[in-house]
Amino acid sequence: MKRSPEDCMAEALALARDALLLTDPNPRVGCVIAAPDGTVLGRGHTQRVGGPHAEVMALRDAAARGHGVAGATAFVTLEPCSHHGRTPPCCDALVAAGIARVVASLADPNPLVAGRGFERLRAAGIAVEVGPGAAASRDLNPGFLSRMTHGRPWVRMKVAASLDGRTALPDGSSQWITAAPARADGHAWRARASAVLTGVGTVRDDDPRLDVRLVETPRQPHLVIVDSTLATPPTARLFDVPGRRVWLYAARRDEARAAALEARGATVTCLPDAHGKVDLPALLRDLAAREVNELHVEAGHKLNGSLLREGLVDELLLYLAPKLLGDGPGLAHEPFAGGPLARLADATTLAFTAFDQVGDDLRIRARVAARDPDATPPPMP
Repeated sequence: MKRSPEDCMAEALALARDALLLTDPNPRVGCVIAAPDGTVLGRGHTQRVGGPHAEVMALRDAAARGHGVAGATAFVTLEPCSHHGRTPPCCDALVAAGIARVVASLADPNPLVAGRGFERLRAAGIAVEVGPGAAASRDLNPGFLSRMTHGRPWVRMKVAASLDGRTALPDGSSQWITAAPARADGHAWRARASAVLTGVGTVRDDDPRLDVRLVETPRQPHLVIVDSTLATPPTARLFDVPGRRVWLYAARRDEARAAALEARGATVTCLPDAHGKVDLPALLRDLAAREVNELHVEAGHKLNGSLLREGLVDELLLYLAPKLLGDGPGLAHEPFAGGPLARLADATTLAFTAFDQVGDDLRIRARVAARDPDATPPPMP
């Protein structure tokens, strides 16, 4: 089938979306190789970490179909890599195959690439165009771009509340404020994250698994627990989820408690701040070093409030149920802790990006206005 250049890039972006739950910690990338007349010769997207990247998959697909690609154009949603990492350089594969032109959505901000892929392609006589599909490619990779550009993950905070802003009844009952479709939708957002973050209060109060169960996923996101005193019970159900790492961050190390948690497979890291709590900015930097791209927060109002006050949240994912839980003692069960502001100018300003009805509930997505506008909130899978 013959395609226009715009259609080829749109298909490459669709292939990248197909890789949404697969490639972490690598970026989600798609590639379409087309002949000069627009005939599609090969397609592919990046595979699991350590597997082939999108360009190599597209070259393999073309070969399997019996197509030569000499003189063809590769439409790819991110700059082809130029370094030996877990796989060989993709730009070398394109050069060896005889590709004549590369159209890429974005330059790769990875310091190991950062324009070098384009340089090597041009040095080999390959024409390079950069820009088509840039916004959509950024939308697919906010965490990778944030980690490479800012040294921290993209932080998305998920909250489920009643229409009057309550997350639980006065006695703490919260299951279930939202209906089944919204809960499944929340699991889809968990699935695309590198890791889920919560606090020890949520672990002790709810004993959650915080895994992905309501949608299919090829992998489980890792789990991060903010636990200043290492009070997480070693018997917690979160340790029963196979195939993921559990990272506990404490302010001080109790050797006996740490040993019991490490015996359950946890990694314990002490990152105290000046107030005897966990240093949250340092935690994000440490997670970036562990190749966490998107961090999905499902925590209580105190930790939520701390993350917001310290300017560490990029995006809010808010589910509102068509219910009113009322005023009174339930005021403690609000999504975010924090005292009243003295000035409206001190408020956290948000930019709404989407409103969608999910079953009977409303899903609102909003980006913290001060965050990097080039790392926009990602679309749903």
